[in-house]
Amino acid sequence: MAYDLEEQEQLDEFKAWWNTYGRWVTRTLIAALIAYAGWQGYQTYMNNKATDASTAYQTLVSTNVLDVDAKKAAQILKDAEVLETNYSMTPYAGRAALFAARALHSAKQTEAAEKQLRWAATQAKEPAIQHIAAIEIAGLQIERNALDDAKKTLLALDDKGFDGLKNTLLGDIYLAQKDDKAARAAYQKALLGLDPEGKLFYLTQQKLDALG
Repeated sequence: MAYDLEEQEQLDEFKAWWNTYGRWVTRTLIAALIAYAGWQGYQTYMNNKATDASTAYQTLVSTNVLDVDAKKAAQILKDAEVLETNYSMTPYAGRAALFAARALHSAKQTEAAEKQLRWAATQAKEPAIQHIAAIEIAGLQIERNALDDAKKTLLALDDKGFDGLKNTLLGDIYLAQKDDKAARAAYQKALLGLDPEGKLFYLTQQKLDALG
């Protein structure tokens, strides 16, 4: 096929450019295709992981945590640890740790329960689960009268969405420590962050009224 002079010049320019940059362009395209294929593969892998984790979690939470004996608690812990080990990159691992902690606490295995809560507080992918775990750790610390430890745990929380519950527990701690002034201030702060229609709001208001 014959080219006119202008077309031939353009073709020669392209050939010269390709001789200079052709390999770089080819390598860049190949790298981009490999990266895209890798990303697609990773997305598929993560989706499959999430599906498997969801199924395992739904099976786990089918147990009533208020009716757990030592045998059931051991099985729940085992299943939760499988999620934590194999599916730690999914949100279900943190939720499983929280569920297991409540089941273990119901079975009066508080040390194991706190271990699960500490895993959730540091490893869970959802900040809300981390904060709930921290609050429940504080609850266990209050149960064993480690009030200063509980106070430290609560004061470390920095999510305003949990201020109501956090300050209610702080009020309970101050009250147990005979610091009525600090307890009153904590309960007043708690009411600002609680649902006015909720049971906890009503109970906190009762505590505040009892202080005078």
